[in-house]
Amino acid sequence: MGDVNLKSNFSEVVTRIEKACRSCGRSPQEVTLVAISKTKPKEAIEAVRALGHLHFGENKVQELVPKMEHFSGDEEIVWHMVGGLQTNKIKYLTDEVDWIDSVPKLKALKEINKRAETSGRVISVLIQVNISDEDQKFGCEPDDLPALIKAGEDMPNVVIKGLMGIASLEDDLEKVRPQFTKLRELLEQEKAKGYKRAQLEHLSMGMTNDLEVAIEEGATMVRVGSAIFGSR
Repeated sequence: MGDVNLKSNFSEVVTRIEKACRSCGRSPQEVTLVAISKTKPKEAIEAVRALGHLHFGENKVQELVPKMEHFSGDEEIVWHMVGGLQTNKIKYLTDEVDWIDSVPKLKALKEINKRAETSGRVISVLIQVNISDEDQKFGCEPDDLPALIKAGEDMPNVVIKGLMGIASLEDDLEKVRPQFTKLRELLEQEKAKGYKRAQLEHLSMGMTNDLEVAIEEGATMVRVGSAIFGSR
């Protein structure tokens, strides 16, 4: 693993974010880095946490739950569930998770609200939208988004904080730009409706290979795994 390598990797990602923000006239403080430790041990998270980083995420419930438990004494750390969401696994998350960034449908949103109520918590969520038009990608269709946000208005234990999207994997990053633009425009359309409870402030988009384009298109959260923790 090597702490020195992790420090260097983390520093390089932070520098990339800062450069991308400067190039489009944004403040780096507008962009939250969510470090995705998929398949990596708790010690790797500890090393990055020691650098002062707070936001960590996982793709799978079975990986996220034991890591949240391991760090349960750390009240500053912020946990994100970012992977495909199975409704029957939500009950394992709601005692500890802070953000569920990958809500694709009404059934999942209802279950999060129900389980969060049992846990006596209010959980921040992002609605995942399928921006790549690929069948294997999770997410609601853009046309279904307004109804989903409207339903969330009546759920006291969830707060919809914005949208999440995963772009297609392309060598030419200009091919993914329209996908990020689409997500930003969807957020702006919904924000203009003036919902009472939804706080439509965040766009989680961009990963190791395309975070610069995502930031240029308005990302407020980028999800980076391999560039920090190494290849899987």
